Amino acid sequence: MKGKILDESFFARDTREVAKDLLGKTLYHHKDGKIYKAVITETEAYHGEEDSACHCSKGKTPRTEIMYDRPGKIYVYLIYGMYEMLNFVTMNEGFPAAVLIRGVKDLQVSEDGKNFVPVKIPTDGPGKLTKRMEIGRGLNKKELSLENGLYVTDEGLPIPEKQISTGKRIGVDYAGEWKHKPWRYSLKKEK
Repeated sequence: MKGKILDESFFARDTREVAKDLLGKTLYHHKDGKIYKAVITETEAYHGEEDSACHCSKGKTPRTEIMYDRPGKIYVYLIYGMYEMLNFVTMNEGFPAAVLIRGVKDLQVSEDGKNFVPVKIPTDGPGKLTKRMEIGRGLNKKELSLENGLYVTDEGLPIPEKQISTGKRIGVDYAGEWKHKPWRYSLKKEK
């Protein structure tokens, strides 16, 4: 690992800023003697109870209480009975918000922490990236940290504003006017 591990102060900001600033950061996961790493390429912001696309739009439940917790906590949930979705809690404690990690690139795996081997499999979707990086619901409600084996680092990859595209969030057609919010951020494809 090189670079600085992002701490609670990085996530204790406006959800949309965090979602955008996560682009180009490196996601690490330690699991069963292996270290997985990949660069975050796509995120979505979910911001408050008024956001009809947010899981907290109906208030706090046992499932969503993690979104009201401290920034930098992990929220992993299952959809369609098969895909685990990775989110990071943002804002101040008590305000429900999180960033969904929708895609990563340049997946690599190491067994010694030094030599990383590229893995050429698709990671361009939230279910694909969690499967490929062995990220599951056992991490739900934990803190992003080296000790918990899941963390994000800033390795100094510069992301110019012109390289970022915004768009509507995916799979939230039920959310009325909120489905049109341009709160999905992604790195433009390299030509």
